[in-house]
Amino acid sequence: MVKITKVKTGTKLEEISSYSRIVAVDNWIFVSNTAGRNPETKEIPADVTAQTNQVFDNIERALKAVDASLADVVATRVFIQNPEDTHTVMGIFGDRFRGVDPTTTVTCPPLGSTTYKVEIEVTAYRGSSRAEVERITISP
Repeated sequence: MVKITKVKTGTKLEEISSYSRIVAVDNWIFVSNTAGRNPETKEIPADVTAQTNQVFDNIERALKAVDASLADVVATRVFIQNPEDTHTVMGIFGDRFRGVDPTTTVTCPPLGSTTYKVEIEVTAYRGSSRAEVERITISP
């Protein structure tokens, strides 16, 4: 039988919009688009670097609730409000995912508020961090 786990973080938007931060279906873990609001202070850093790091901290916290980590992430979607912030955000992204190397899509659409500089959505597979990995490089 399939096991589904839904994780809520208690944010007002989750309640208003009736969604979960995580829905885990057996070992597949889907993490909603996540912003950089600090869960303790409820503040969002104005600086893109601090905000991006907070986004990753929030995702890591949510993944931990279902016995997973960033090392289990297999796909990502990165939404950056201002194209000029792409290099900064993706530098942090690279630091956090070095060696994990998930697939990724990066886009620069307007976000739900101009306060948000970056939001990230991830898909993970619990246990993939312990899987045998074959790496293939395709060269021209």
